[in-house]
Amino acid sequence: MNEAADDLLFDLNLTDEQRMNRETMQRFAAAEIRDLSLRVDAGETTARDFFPATAELGLTLLQIPEALGGAGMTRSPVSNALILEDLAHGDLALALGATSPLGFVNTLLDQGSDAQREKYLPRFCDGAFTAATTALLEPRATFEPSAPNTTATPNGDGYSLNGCKSMVPLGMDAELLLVIALLDDGKPAAFVIEGSPQGMTRTAEENMGLKGAQLATLTLENVQLPNEALLGDSDFNLQRFIDLSRLGACALAVGTGQAVLDYVIPYCNERVAFGEPVTHRQSVAFLIADIAIELEGMRLMTWRAASRAERGLPFHEEAYLAKIFCAEHAMKIGTDGVQLLGGHGFTREHPVEMWYRNLRAIDTLEGVASI
Repeated sequence: MNEAADDLLFDLNLTDEQRMNRETMQRFAAAEIRDLSLRVDAGETTARDFFPATAELGLTLLQIPEALGGAGMTRSPVSNALILEDLAHGDLALALGATSPLGFVNTLLDQGSDAQREKYLPRFCDGAFTAATTALLEPRATFEPSAPNTTATPNGDGYSLNGCKSMVPLGMDAELLLVIALLDDGKPAAFVIEGSPQGMTRTAEENMGLKGAQLATLTLENVQLPNEALLGDSDFNLQRFIDLSRLGACALAVGTGQAVLDYVIPYCNERVAFGEPVTHRQSVAFLIADIAIELEGMRLMTWRAASRAERGLPFHEEAYLAKIFCAEHAMKIGTDGVQLLGGHGFTREHPVEMWYRNLRAIDTLEGVASI
């Protein structure tokens, strides 16, 4: 077999460790996330008390080197995609918030300097939840992920940041933020912001969905950062960051899409109309089959791109195609799920309308949940 053909192969068999980890995530999603998500979405409670409980999962601990207090496991985009998929089966919004620190850690492991890893990574190894997040998306119609408008101007004491970031998960509470900006020479860069420095304003967002992710807009007006806030020792690989984040969004879409499918099958089998289950109608059965087909395509495209990233192969094209495919079909799966419930799909008695609203965000999300 030639090398080009070998690059097309990827292994769908999970390791024993991945299988055990999936069981843990799935149990947690079912027991801790599913019911809470409905109350958070309805505004009956907030997710602030929930996120500390996710520390027991050790999401950020696994890939941090033992010398820095972590478990020292091999960095695995595939395993990370599975984590996001399983948690999103409980709820996409809470899963996004819970895994935002993982995206921060992954980017620091990928592109941070040794000094930055030694400074920040031990904070994720003490058994407590450290609110950390990444910020790339900007609130403008012509936003292009590879060319943000946020600027970083060098000065004698470091850098001055100016711009606006939107849909930042955990944006109101994050202790550590990784903000993407452009330098004077047009090159992309990432900056670690601790706390709330002077000139940075956090504004809670009111959106159609993703209520539990605590999305916020960050306004940066001459925010002064020291030289050591610049991430890494060399140029920041923004495209890699975008591609890994897109795969994270795809994994979240797959998990929530699976939740829709798992919900509508028993509902439609038990729903009787004109003396028989509605699944006896071909229009209903075919719509459910379409969801299953689309979902499997989403999953395979996501896993394949993540596998290539894990093996050190080029994966930009695969990540881009997966994001386009998942964004389109996530919205369709959400819409079809609501349709299959008939009038119940319009009510909050069932979670499908919430999943529909959350899934519509997949096309918008950029720079979050990096795997």
